[in-house]
Amino acid sequence: MNTERLRTPFFLIALVAMALVVAVELGEHLIVGGFDAGSALTEQAAGAGLQVPAGGPVERPAGLGVPYLALVDVTALFTVALMAAGLLVPAKIQGRLQGIVTLVFAVLLLLAAAGLLVLAIAKVILMVTLLLAFPFGTIAYLIGFGFFPRGTAIVILSLLMFLKFVFAGALAAAQQRFLQNKGLVALVLTSLLCTVVVSFLHGVVPGVLVSITDAVAAIVCAAAAIVWAIVLLIGAVVAIVTAARATADEARSKARPAAA
Repeated sequence: MNTERLRTPFFLIALVAMALVVAVELGEHLIVGGFDAGSALTEQAAGAGLQVPAGGPVERPAGLGVPYLALVDVTALFTVALMAAGLLVPAKIQGRLQGIVTLVFAVLLLLAAAGLLVLAIAKVILMVTLLLAFPFGTIAYLIGFGFFPRGTAIVILSLLMFLKFVFAGALAAAQQRFLQNKGLVALVLTSLLCTVVVSFLHGVVPGVLVSITDAVAAIVCAAAAIVWAIVLLIGAVVAIVTAARATADEARSKARPAAA
């Protein structure tokens, strides 16, 4: 990266914007979860010809779609953070450490995404099984998953999309050469596409089924994160091998004058 032409204020705006994106996604459960959904569940059950037994308020936790977006967006944040480190760390040191740091991050991301993918698939199977097991399974589904805070989720997703456009625009304004980085452009497009997928799956079905499509959106995000983790893993291995060869060549070049 040519740091001489880098517009640092725009670059910092991009870094802060993506950090806010990840913070909002990881903190979404604090915004959406923990409210009384009992009345909404009762209305939905009545509309389906069912009756929800009385027993106090029902707490509906947040969905999976928005938090799972963090699996992709944390990759973008990590990539930009590495670029920011290049402004502070000497290029020689960064070149030797970047591959190792990326390798550790890629392995952790791969393990996390794979585990969360299994969790989301299991949740979809559970919800579909309950929904189709009429009448008691359907009642259980309505009580546990029948109400989804779609309106709040739309607001959060709109905020995330705005921040991601700010991130992309500020990054392009910081240095136009970023637009020539195909990997970075593909990562940004993946982030935007995953956000669109979550929004679409939230709105394409009736409210009582949004919990299922939300979990499907989480599966898409986890799968995208796994792909990027593998890409980073391959790139990290190549970088480590390249750095090792460069170090070996440097050691040989220093040894030759001494031997002479």
